[in-house]
Amino acid sequence: MSRIIAAMLVSFLAIGASQAADAPAPAANASTLTPQELVENSAKKMLAELDANRAMYKADPKKLDALVGNVLLPNFDTDYAARLVLGQYWKTATEEQRKRFVDAFYHSLLRNYGAALIDYTGDRFVVLPYKGDASDTTATVRTEVKKGTGEKVPVNFSLRKTPEGWKAWDVVIEGISYVKSFRTDFASEIQQKGLDDVITRLEKEGKVGPNSAAVSSH
Repeated sequence: MSRIIAAMLVSFLAIGASQAADAPAPAANASTLTPQELVENSAKKMLAELDANRAMYKADPKKLDALVGNVLLPNFDTDYAARLVLGQYWKTATEEQRKRFVDAFYHSLLRNYGAALIDYTGDRFVVLPYKGDASDTTATVRTEVKKGTGEKVPVNFSLRKTPEGWKAWDVVIEGISYVKSFRTDFASEIQQKGLDDVITRLEKEGKVGPNSAAVSSH
């Protein structure tokens, strides 16, 4: 289940580009954007760069890693999401294990499923009107994706307000939270193999390390 959620998560990181591509980007920096503007602006940047250099990114996955890291990762509260994914194991993990897990988890997702962005088109995605209040500290940006059958699938982004502005920390697809899904899967694997083995596996999958081209948000 977690692999399905991961694939959909990366695909939907660029959601909203169909509207954003035709609209001028707000002059505000990320710290002053509304939740919906944050989703739409990052989508616009990603889509514009892919449209301009799609062949290059197809030929060099490391450059795609760097693009995703520069455009999308800064908009994710990776520490907060990682704490939720590790659950009880976050409390007993060392600082080094925590940092390694945060980096390895996200770069593993991006390396394994980043290819989904290469052929992304925005014609099947719709960002629904945001109904939150300016004083809120949490928000949900609701979107829909139309499948090949014509069926519309609800995809909701969960965001929280941080000192740096709004950050996304979860995506819920047809009622399934990727944070909860991964927490269940990782808990089982950690019980069997231990946290270090799980982190090492993720690092190998995402090729995270001193010589990696993946961009860390820390």
